[in-house]
Amino acid sequence: MKLILRTVSYLFHPLLIPIAGTLAYFRITPKYSPLAVQSGNVLPIFILTVIIPIIFYLILNNIGLVKSVFVPNARERRFPLYINILLFLMILYKVIPNNYTIELFYFFVGLTSAAIASLVLLFLNFKSSLHMTGIASLFMYLVCLSVHFETNITIALSLTMLAIGLVATSRLYARAHNGPEIVVGLVIGLFSQLLTIKFWM
Repeated sequence: MKLILRTVSYLFHPLLIPIAGTLAYFRITPKYSPLAVQSGNVLPIFILTVIIPIIFYLILNNIGLVKSVFVPNARERRFPLYINILLFLMILYKVIPNNYTIELFYFFVGLTSAAIASLVLLFLNFKSSLHMTGIASLFMYLVCLSVHFETNITIALSLTMLAIGLVATSRLYARAHNGPEIVVGLVIGLFSQLLTIKFWM
């Protein structure tokens, strides 16, 4: 059980949520997306949200500012959040405008808002669950895409709901978070995406 739940924490790590949402968009959208547009979004987003954060983590870990990939310490969490917010803004201002897809743009607006909200809570000495924020953001984004494009993605939504339960269980089992931190992370993820829909639906 311990191995399974730890694997869940890695599979649904917050770093993987942006690229998962990007791939989901191009899989779900009925709009024609030329390969140049898809690669122009997917490749830079993968580099900026997965590769570069991993490099920064290795640097921060090497100089002793971060000790674990799950950054359990509230103080340590600030550094990855600073980096993620900057990278999200780079995507919003440099990557997506060059290969414009409005639904993807506001997905990253929601992710940026969620990261800022999580950072503000850290300054208030509250450590919300970034895992829950990430998976909840993806779930709400999929719901919005399903409604927007009138596409039946029940299986994907069901699997994502299952993932939400598994992630919550894994974080509680590992004692990385308590109940309120899990719930607040979930709420941040859901509402950060929900509040953007009036701009693109």
